[in-house]
Amino acid sequence: MLHTPSGGAGSGTAARDSGLMSIGTVLNALREEFPEVTISKIRFLEAEGLIEPQRTPSGYRKFSPGDLERLGHVLRMQRDHYLPLKVIREHLDAMERGEAVPLPLVGRQRTGDDVLEVQEGPTVARVGRSELLAAADIGEAELEEWESYGLLVPLADGTYDAEAVTVASLVAELGRFGIEPRHLRVMKAAADREAGLVEQVVAPLKRHRNPQTRALAEARTKELAALTMKLHAALVKTALGVRLP
Repeated sequence: MLHTPSGGAGSGTAARDSGLMSIGTVLNALREEFPEVTISKIRFLEAEGLIEPQRTPSGYRKFSPGDLERLGHVLRMQRDHYLPLKVIREHLDAMERGEAVPLPLVGRQRTGDDVLEVQEGPTVARVGRSELLAAADIGEAELEEWESYGLLVPLADGTYDAEAVTVASLVAELGRFGIEPRHLRVMKAAADREAGLVEQVVAPLKRHRNPQTRALAEARTKELAALTMKLHAALVKTALGVRLP
């Protein structure tokens, strides 16, 4: 049973009158548990296929209690387990089909070579080298080649950030279209520049002595990262001159 943020399904006039809520009502309900959430974040999760709110004839979004419940679960899995959105979507879809599914392995504590460590402070999900190879269905030689081009970079202890699983899977998928790792260096360089811009914006917040302000810096970083990725995708689509989903 998914947990709904308190104040959710019954909040606001729209909820009381029809069971449907405006995006503002949903935002207020979510902020009780997720104070950093924004309207842009909700729209981004919709664009990524995590929720599908109804639309009025004039185009306004209307969210059901189920949409609110699903949003709360998505935000909770991001916050507590740092799972990629694709993994979260597949997990929730399986749950809604009535399947008994465990929490995905990426984001859980484990032991041995496939260790996932949780450090003090913000949770940091890490995957072991053998787990990365298995998840992306690649061999050691391929991983070493990708590392040589800077597409994947192990941490100091030899493990990888959990997002490396997504990166490796996408590099492998592009390879099936003839796009080689050396071709992707330009994308890595662009990503590094975008990350540098985000870091520049949030740096004053990170240096603040107030713990709440530093926590805001982490939330702001996530929001800016989501927006830059969305902009990057839109610019690529525009450059190609084609309509893509």
